[in-house]
Amino acid sequence: MSADHLTFLSEVATDLQLSQPSVQGVLSLLAEGATVPFIARYRKERTGGLDEVQIRNIRDHHSELQAIADRRATILKSLRENGHLTDALEKRIGACTDRTQLEDLYLPFKPKRQTRASKARDKGLGPLAEKLLAQDFGRTQPEELTAPFLDSEKEVATAADALKGASDILAEQFAEDASIRELARQHCQKRGVLVSKAIDAESADAAKFRDYFDFSEPLETLPSHRILALRRGEKEGHLRLTIDLDAGEVLGVMRRRFITAMPASPAYEFLSTAIEDAYKRLLAPSVETDARLVLKQRADQDAITVFAHNLRNRLLDSPLGTRPVLAVDPGFRTGCKLAVIDPTGRFLANDVIYPHTGAGGAAQAAEKTRQIIERHEIEYVALGNGTASRESETFLKSSLGELSRRITIVVVNEAGASIYSASEVGGEEFPDLDATVRGAISIGRRLQDPLAELVKIDPKNMGVGQYQHDVNQTALKRSLAETVESCVNFVGVDLNTASRHLLAYVSGIGESLARSIVSHRDEKGAFRSRRELLKIRGFGAKAFQQAAGFLRIREAESALDNTGVHPESYAVVEAMCKRAGLKIEELIRNESTLQSIQLEDFVTDEVGLPTLQDIVHELEKPGRDPRTAFQTVEFREDVHEISDLEESMVLEGKVTNVTQFGAFVDIGVHRDGLVHVSELANRFVSDPAEVVQAGQIVRVKIIQIDRERNRIGLSMKAIERETAAGSEAMTRGRR
Repeated sequence: MSADHLTFLSEVATDLQLSQPSVQGVLSLLAEGATVPFIARYRKERTGGLDEVQIRNIRDHHSELQAIADRRATILKSLRENGHLTDALEKRIGACTDRTQLEDLYLPFKPKRQTRASKARDKGLGPLAEKLLAQDFGRTQPEELTAPFLDSEKEVATAADALKGASDILAEQFAEDASIRELARQHCQKRGVLVSKAIDAESADAAKFRDYFDFSEPLETLPSHRILALRRGEKEGHLRLTIDLDAGEVLGVMRRRFITAMPASPAYEFLSTAIEDAYKRLLAPSVETDARLVLKQRADQDAITVFAHNLRNRLLDSPLGTRPVLAVDPGFRTGCKLAVIDPTGRFLANDVIYPHTGAGGAAQAAEKTRQIIERHEIEYVALGNGTASRESETFLKSSLGELSRRITIVVVNEAGASIYSASEVGGEEFPDLDATVRGAISIGRRLQDPLAELVKIDPKNMGVGQYQHDVNQTALKRSLAETVESCVNFVGVDLNTASRHLLAYVSGIGESLARSIVSHRDEKGAFRSRRELLKIRGFGAKAFQQAAGFLRIREAESALDNTGVHPESYAVVEAMCKRAGLKIEELIRNESTLQSIQLEDFVTDEVGLPTLQDIVHELEKPGRDPRTAFQTVEFREDVHEISDLEESMVLEGKVTNVTQFGAFVDIGVHRDGLVHVSELANRFVSDPAEVVQAGQIVRVKIIQIDRERNRIGLSMKAIERETAAGSEAMTRGRR
């Protein structure tokens, strides 16, 4: 952020409805190089306790205002150099805060390629256009005004040629009027209708867009997911999209604005024709382009927001924790790949079993699996949800029931595991292992700690997006990276076990320092204190300030190094200990003593109540994982394929993706079912994310099965109704 970071302080505060001191604190901290997670967590006094979303909004809005100011300066410079800048125009441009309106003001003077109007001006027809626009020639016919402008060498041989050129000049002038363009845009947004028609309705590839073969909806109510679907259909050549708009209102305004002559006069007819040409040939196409751009931007933003929300829930899915795991990557012909993972995520052993190939394979597979489980004292099996998943689950349940210990089989979403297994990251971690084994390892680690494993995969490969390849890729990449960063710092990172991929997302670290940390750890052994980070080349005081609070050391020299208390606040904790007459280890988890501390006594110019409250909260439950407790989904035993489904069945499933039109739920048939937004609850739901989250376990009822298109319709509100009805019946029974 530039040195003039406070230039738009009041505008940002007003536009976002935040206090100026809070906005000033954020902008100053960003200018100092602080990260968003650090500001939100450790600088609450300077921001008034703003969260990460508010801080990013401040940053982004400030950047937008700066970009507009830069563009304004460029436009003013161009106008000044070309001699077009007047005091009135400069004033209008200076007051303009909207990008589109700014470009509208510049448009009439903007250097452009040759147009019909510019060619007419080159032929000397500008004065004729001005005279016609002045409308002061009474009953004289427009043709009678053209004599001085006829010149066959300039291809103006007739009166018709001259009038045509003059009309072209006026049409461009009318179409480039800033107020008219704004009016036309607003009219299009409020009254425009997007119309979709099929180009090749009989094509098999077009079938997925058949809901849009003869479709129309007002722009104002068109939801973002539908915009993206329509655009994809158009891009693939199956749909033709147009915007239907009644031009009457805009044409009426243009006539009243530019025509002063009476309707019966020759000037009226000429100018009216020029206005219609301006609208149809120049203004309407431009307005439609702008409207489609607005739709695209709106749809992109909504889709990116949905993607980031789903990604956050996926990354923060409940971790199993430090338990040994047997990972199973299921398959039919190629067998099920097994990988044993120790409690810290370290790979121990691998094998392959063939339970689905017949010829005694199931018996051999069962025996081999039982031996592996006994040898490594496994209690949890991580089973990928891909091909042969349900069949493998049935095999495992029947085979492992003979064991003395209870084995829990957890179905794990394996989206992106194959990408990881063939990636440079996978090859770097396990250079001597086959890609199929790497995939199994990834599945097992996802069960132990989803966040630690999924950071190694491009978020776009996790299956939680909505038309992700159709949206602005730069904006998407930035949003997803920030989401990962937010999640990593929200949970905290074990400095001695974290991969470089996880460390790279810690506030202030990045890829280069992450590699240096891992190299130092491999060379010198485990870190015993956070301060040891300062011994790493390139890890300076600034990086330490930003990162230290988010890093944990389990068996550190100081117990505070395994908490979210920042090293800059250790002195405060020591002062609390001195006041209580306790050692640091005795104060930690001592809730009664911590609750009795008078925090006001420890307030200083640098440390305020928000920080002190955070310190006490952290000391009460040091190193607490903020993610929800681990739980598993129970798929129905007799349901493996879509062919096993029947309407009215009630099943348990896990939400895999939440979109604007509903939620997708894995019910164990290799194909997620859709709970449409109208079926989520017995009330109006505007945003599905209000009701469900990715990773949530839910009960659903099957209400529709479309085997031709491989689609499953589910309902949650039906379950809600039945539960409510049952409760009411029980209440009546008691009476």
